Amino acid sequence: MNGMASDQNTSSQEEYLPHYLRKEDPFASKLSREADIVAGFYLTVIGILSTLGNGYVIFMSSKRKKKLRPAEIMTVNLAVCDLGISVVGKPFSIISFFCHRWVFGWMGCRWYGWAGFFFGCGSLITMTAVSLDRYLKICHLSYGTWLKRHHAFICLAIIWAYATFWATVPFAGVGSYAPEPFGTSCTLDWWLAQASVAGQAFILSILFFCLLFPTAVIVFSYVKIILKVKSSTKEVAHYDTRIQNSHILEMKLTKVAMLICAGFLIAWIPYAVVSVWSAFGQPDSVPIQFSVVPTLLAKSAAMYNPIIYQVIDCKFACCRSGGLKTLQKKSSLKKSRMYTISTHRDSTAMNETQLEV
Repeated sequence: MNGMASDQNTSSQEEYLPHYLRKEDPFASKLSREADIVAGFYLTVIGILSTLGNGYVIFMSSKRKKKLRPAEIMTVNLAVCDLGISVVGKPFSIISFFCHRWVFGWMGCRWYGWAGFFFGCGSLITMTAVSLDRYLKICHLSYGTWLKRHHAFICLAIIWAYATFWATVPFAGVGSYAPEPFGTSCTLDWWLAQASVAGQAFILSILFFCLLFPTAVIVFSYVKIILKVKSSTKEVAHYDTRIQNSHILEMKLTKVAMLICAGFLIAWIPYAVVSVWSAFGQPDSVPIQFSVVPTLLAKSAAMYNPIIYQVIDCKFACCRSGGLKTLQKKSSLKKSRMYTISTHRDSTAMNETQLEV
């Protein structure tokens, strides 16, 4: 009986034994060499485009740093976070993919996991702050105009402190960073939830404060923006043509808001689903070849996030408090001039007709 009990205890422990503590080398690639080469080229392209795009945003913003408005300051911070992921994180994984194994050991694994989580969390919280800024400026204009530059810098300090806290918590003994199942990358140790209640509490805290809550704020903000645009479009239909000229800008804003939500969900939700399944489901049931796809997809977010926000800041003035009014004034002035010219032409034509008669 004692032998059977010990066998059951041993089997239960082996059931929760994570992949990196088993007999095989945790840093050896579980993919084929061809798949590693393809992944390495993919990350190289993503890293180059992300570095150039985010570097360009930071360089252009540095030329007018004293004139940056709060929304633009947050956009620059997003570019800094995404550039950090590209410069600090991607070279480690690119080299490892081409070498067909993780070549930087446990210290490099923990550093890579910390840096990826730090910049990733900072990027997500920055997007959350940007979505709130857009929500206030579009849905509550009086509050949106209240936001000043010093509020943006206070928000930046909170963002960096928030990201530093949650990225460093695993080093306090309540969590850890570990290699991915495919071996050539490292991440947060999601498999701790399989071992103990304390591990489950840690993973649930990470999921709520670093994924679910920011995602809920982002979705709420852009849903409210879309509803605001739709309601204002219905109201505009009852006014004259001068006010209806803003309809095109409102439709563009709706499309951009949907693009931001779709881009975020496409990039991060698959990775979140696989991570949650690894923490609370059956991690060994996820094929290794499949587990690498969400990771690569999430890494691509650093490439297009700054592009989306630059489109909002530079091309769609309706995201700014005074942009819509300026455009309406220009449209009204243009229409007034056209009306004056046409009236003058009509009166001239009538005089010429009278003279001919």
